[in-house]
Amino acid sequence: MTAPAGATAAPFSPRSPLSTEIGAMFALAWPLILTNFTGAGMLTTDVVVLGWLSPEALAAGSIGFNVYFPIFLFGLGVVAMASPLAAHRIGADPDDKAGVRRITHHALLSALLFAPPVWLALWFTGPILAAIGEPPDLARAAGVYMHGLEWAMLPALGMVALRATFSALDRVAPVLIAGVAALCVNALADYALVFGKWGLPAFGVIGSGYATTIAHCVMLLILAGFALVDPRIAPYRLLSARPDLDWAGLKHLWRLGVPSGFLVLSEVSIFAVSFLAMGLISLASVEAHAAVLQVASLAFSVPLGLGQAASVRVGQAFGAGSGVGVRTAGAAALALTVGFAAVSALAMVLFPRLLLSAFFDLAAPDAAEAVALGFSFLWVAAAFQVFDGLQVALTSMLRGVHDARVPLILALLGYWGIGAPLGFALAFLTPLKGLGIWIGLAVGLASVSLFEGLRWRSIVRRAHL
Repeated sequence: MTAPAGATAAPFSPRSPLSTEIGAMFALAWPLILTNFTGAGMLTTDVVVLGWLSPEALAAGSIGFNVYFPIFLFGLGVVAMASPLAAHRIGADPDDKAGVRRITHHALLSALLFAPPVWLALWFTGPILAAIGEPPDLARAAGVYMHGLEWAMLPALGMVALRATFSALDRVAPVLIAGVAALCVNALADYALVFGKWGLPAFGVIGSGYATTIAHCVMLLILAGFALVDPRIAPYRLLSARPDLDWAGLKHLWRLGVPSGFLVLSEVSIFAVSFLAMGLISLASVEAHAAVLQVASLAFSVPLGLGQAASVRVGQAFGAGSGVGVRTAGAAALALTVGFAAVSALAMVLFPRLLLSAFFDLAAPDAAEAVALGFSFLWVAAAFQVFDGLQVALTSMLRGVHDARVPLILALLGYWGIGAPLGFALAFLTPLKGLGIWIGLAVGLASVSLFEGLRWRSIVRRAHL
């Protein structure tokens, strides 16, 4: 089912059988999956380099990144909505190059409008952190780090805008090339700027922020270059034409994108709060939670890429008005995500020691409590892999049919109305403690996947898709 690096997914056809659609979706998804891994690799590189610098630098970078990242995810939710919108336009009229270009320009303008107020707010990260009670030295260092990182917001969102259109055009190999290049640049720049190598000054913690900004600029420039010269993309004149904008189209992007951004935040925030809850239980719980969550996050990169492909394939079928195509693309997305989730769950069950050995010395007596907790958390993480895969697939499928507001309500209900209260109750009112938090996370994911599955079924039936 794989395709050469320069290949593209099969064009949408309303008569494609499920097996053909699965192959087409995988061909579109696998470069996106690998690109997601490069993004995770950039974060890992930053953590490693800052850890080499000092524990204080690592703490400052971690706090700063966790301030930056939720804001970026909200912007990503808005800008990335260009992908199903462009796919819809392509499905409705494959020759409508002006329509695809207009959607791309709306996404790029959205990135340009979003970044400046965020820059202004993030410039005061240090004073804000100090005001809410963070230790003064740590708050100051996190603010310094942010002064290097915050400038990545615009190139990162610009890259997302171009990636969205490339995905809608089934041209994702350039995205992978840009991701690999950015990973390499980030690693070299991290080392050089943090420690002052190759004749450069040693910037310390702010150097890591600069490195991330440089890497995202490189990624954006590579995609811009492909937009100008790639034979499949250049005819759309995404960057060579003057701005092509209309108020109604920009408003439509934000009307769908804002709920999408908040939906992502509703999921990310519950995991962030889970860290705070673990801190109230014990240090060992925090250590085990961080390790298992990193394993689960790495596994999530695959369903995330499959979901990105699903929004395109469903969007193309929806634009073409093909109910059969929408249902087939949805079925392919569910089959692929559930299939991978089952494999990742099995790996967590069969190889827990191998997975945790990347984070702990399993034989060290002082790590015994964290390791034991890690094993119990990993069992729950294995159980919710299928639910996590289902919810990201269904969320992406619903984006493909331009359904954004109701999924946000369903996510808030599942994560914060069911999962969070249950997890906190089990953690602090029963002997389960940290395990109760993980059970709450699993139930929240299961609830969201159930609600969104019912929503998808309702839309398909009501629209006679």
